Amino acid sequence: MSCMLITSKTFAQADTLLNVCNKYMKLPFVSDGQQYKAILNEGETAEFHAVFYGGSTYRIIGCSGLSERNLIYTISDTEHNILYTNKDFENAPYWDFKFMNTMDCIIDARIKSQKSGSGFAIIMIGFRQ
Repeated sequence: MSCMLITSKTFAQADTLLNVCNKYMKLPFVSDGQQYKAILNEGETAEFHAVFYGGSTYRIIGCSGLSERNLIYTISDTEHNILYTNKDFENAPYWDFKFMNTMDCIIDARIKSQKSGSGFAIIMIGFRQ
């Protein structure tokens, strides 16, 4: 029974955090329907893979915790060349971008150092309609 309580609490935290992320997913951007989620301990990094199609404009959103700028995320190509990191922009919660060619990318996410030592990381990707 205690396992069910932990699971219910975990899902509730993820749902609350999705609501925080969703405030950045506004028209003209719509979600691609995916939610990239990870539970991370301090010092851990989650790795997600995404394909971005040439000519499309995207918005990437990163959230962790109820306050903004708690998630550091980096977009790299498959050779690990950094294309963007929000760390260079005070951990901005979202970024809009466009690729000229279709690219496979790696998105690394880690939680900014915090007292609790662990938490959810959620990445959402949207595209301009």
